[in-house]
Amino acid sequence: MPFARLATATTPTCHIGLGLAAVGRPGYINLGRDEDLGADRSVEALRTRTHELLDAAYAQGVRYFDAARSYGRSEEFLAGWLAARPDVDDVVVGSKWGYTYTADWTTDAEKHEVKDHSLATYERQRAETAALLGDRLDLYQIHSVTPDSPALTDKELHARLAEAAAQGVTIGFSTSGPAQADAVRAALAVTVDGEPLFRTVQSTYNVLETSAGPALAEAYDAGLTVIVKEGMANGRLAGPDAPEALRAVAAETDQGCDAVALAFVLRRPWAGVVLSGAATTAQLASNLHAAVVDLDEDRLARLAALAEEPGAYWETRGRLPWH
Repeated sequence: MPFARLATATTPTCHIGLGLAAVGRPGYINLGRDEDLGADRSVEALRTRTHELLDAAYAQGVRYFDAARSYGRSEEFLAGWLAARPDVDDVVVGSKWGYTYTADWTTDAEKHEVKDHSLATYERQRAETAALLGDRLDLYQIHSVTPDSPALTDKELHARLAEAAAQGVTIGFSTSGPAQADAVRAALAVTVDGEPLFRTVQSTYNVLETSAGPALAEAYDAGLTVIVKEGMANGRLAGPDAPEALRAVAAETDQGCDAVALAFVLRRPWAGVVLSGAATTAQLASNLHAAVVDLDEDRLARLAALAEEPGAYWETRGRLPWH
């Protein structure tokens, strides 16, 4: 598996990856975007910002980069960065299919993305991804699988995904929503010719939303690489609005709330890659301090006590505005 390369990295940040959801398009639900991105969100401005982030991440030991068809032009930006740096051959590139970006580079679209896990969408988006990333694509994930997703039962789709796997692309899936654990367990049962189809799982896990933890541990035990997204809860765990207990631990450890929040995730024994969703190089640098945050058992317990009921967490997330 390509993720084996991460295990041999020599820097402590090898388990932190960079997700491009916040910089591949002008609108997203992360808090603080007005301050992070400013007024100029043109294609060229975000292309430049993405390349600067990728440069900074690579220089500091990050080796996994995560895009998606629905992240605006994230695949295009990442492909351009890779093409300009032919000597960069030790990174792992992941992307996702299953959502189509529909906002037309605006922040106030009625719909920013449309979900469809059909075989037809897979074939269309796989061709689109291939046109941009070609053989640099290591991992292709079904985007936001839920327990009722047809992607879990479509045998023809499974066969096509297995064909891609036979050609060298690792096949994975991501999850979202209050029933993430159920989705993970259902996906673990999907096989083709008696062999497990999925080799990676990407799920939301943070100090506010820990419900997928037991299922992710099961996935890890089954041999899957676990990627954690939204470790910052879309910005809810950063800055002065972060929960008081998190701010207290940050003060005790002399680190930012963001680094402490990501360190909490890194302490999970099943967490293979934890994504930074940084929109600025300063945020990225702060996120990477997660590798050295000192979290003793008392601090871990105080952070764990912040967990919300999954339905309430996802209801709050669903109300976050695109901006």
